[in-house]
Amino acid sequence: MSDPSSPGPKSFLPRLGHWAAQVLLVFLGAYAAFWLNNYQEHQQEARRRDQILAALEHEATGGLESAKTEGARERQRVAEFRRALDAGEMPPVRPFGFTTDYSATDAATLLQSGGYQLFDVKTLTALRQLESTLRGGLSRIMHYEKLSDELIVPNLDQDASFFYDPATKQLRKRFSEYPTVLQTCVNFFDDLEKAYSELLAQIRAERQRH
Repeated sequence: MSDPSSPGPKSFLPRLGHWAAQVLLVFLGAYAAFWLNNYQEHQQEARRRDQILAALEHEATGGLESAKTEGARERQRVAEFRRALDAGEMPPVRPFGFTTDYSATDAATLLQSGGYQLFDVKTLTALRQLESTLRGGLSRIMHYEKLSDELIVPNLDQDASFFYDPATKQLRKRFSEYPTVLQTCVNFFDDLEKAYSELLAQIRAERQRH
């Protein structure tokens, strides 16, 4: 004979339903909190990405304008020198100097601050290509600047015959690479302009997608 005071099936089912509802509410609450946390983190990453990309776009825009300006100046310098040389005028050989505020640590700092995790692969590739162009070009220019300091600067008080053969009005052998050096500068700025343009295109495309 059953005990009338013991819970029967009818009294157990409501408690089971209540317990299940509580478990479901706890699960839904935890899931909602997890989703909200992920959403907030995603929003923070999106804002951070856009801030970094905006700063990089500003720097790249300035770099592109500088490359265009300096490239045009060097292109004119080369054209004038070659015109005078071809005309037998023995144009002055001037010291070769170049100044830049480029620092390899700038890009590294930018990437370490979140660029590696936040940027698209194409943007990272364009940034690395720009860095490669800068490092390679500046390395060559520094080499030429050293040669200029050794061969040209100490002899600026010499007359044209020191640099040119008066009979042929052509550069002497030790200075024959001077026009090539000038053209290398033009090529460097052309390459730099292309690299900056590609980086800017990728930055703007990424900002538009996100």
